Amino acid sequence: MLTETLAAVVAAGGTAVVQAASTDAWTGFKQRLAALMGRGDAQRTGAELERLDRTATAIANASPEQLERLRTLQEGTWQSRLEDWFESTSDEERARAAAELQRIIEVAKGTESPGTTYHGDVRQNAKASGNARVYQLGQGEMRISDK
Repeated sequence: MLTETLAAVVAAGGTAVVQAASTDAWTGFKQRLAALMGRGDAQRTGAELERLDRTATAIANASPEQLERLRTLQEGTWQSRLEDWFESTSDEERARAAAELQRIIEVAKGTESPGTTYHGDVRQNAKASGNARVYQLGQGEMRISDK
């Protein structure tokens, strides 16, 4: 049985899946959620990505008459899926995973707080020629002055 706080995060997670499925945030959202639920196992992560993609496809292909019912059904499905997943984690992993799920939800909503650290591979490539300049920043603040 999940704590009240964790149950609230799980409920928000199910809602976030359905809300993000039809937005520009979907690709990043599904990748982060699948990685969390895959626990570092590529096969499990791939399976979660497939489930998430099936959800997005179902929502995208629903008729206007079916859309609200389907969204409600998918929200409940993902809440149950997340609840089962959390119940299969250790207490230590559960606390870390709940915090990560909350961050994933905040990113999808566009309300992530500043100072969040992202983990994983980041690749930036840039070319400049002549008098051109390239400024790249992975995270944080950049101030540029031509004094």
